[in-house]
Amino acid sequence: MNEQRPTTSDSFALIVFLVVAVGISLALGFFTAPGEWFAGLAKPFFNPPNWLFAPVWVVLYFCIAFAGYLVWRQQRSGPAMAAWAAQMVLNWSWSPVFFRLQALWLAVAIIVATLAAIIAFIVLAWRIDKRAAWLFVPYAAWVSFATALNIAIAWLN
Repeated sequence: MNEQRPTTSDSFALIVFLVVAVGISLALGFFTAPGEWFAGLAKPFFNPPNWLFAPVWVVLYFCIAFAGYLVWRQQRSGPAMAAWAAQMVLNWSWSPVFFRLQALWLAVAIIVATLAAIIAFIVLAWRIDKRAAWLFVPYAAWVSFATALNIAIAWLN
């Protein structure tokens, strides 16, 4: 890791990463919020309370943004940034597919692909900035849990 002093353009880049990862994600979550359909679904015993999802995701989105920024500062393009972008696009596609299209098994496929992209980012980022890789570990854990939850909900319904 070749640590460099942040510049004004780096500060702007951090803001962009925050807007992309946090802002777009929260806006998407607002527009695809669970409704009556989701409330009526059978859920597994390990389904957490609804209030837990928003605070967990907000923290994770900040971690995602900062991890992307850390890698970007060291390597503006390449496989790690491609994995970061891929997991972001997959993450964004899950809510509309699950909550709007109500396509539970397609959502399973998307979340599995998301988890694969998250793991790829961790592996690729490890060589560039270990802090960025570590910032994705809680995200990988949460998405692993969410994958099990998604599969269980699809199976039960």
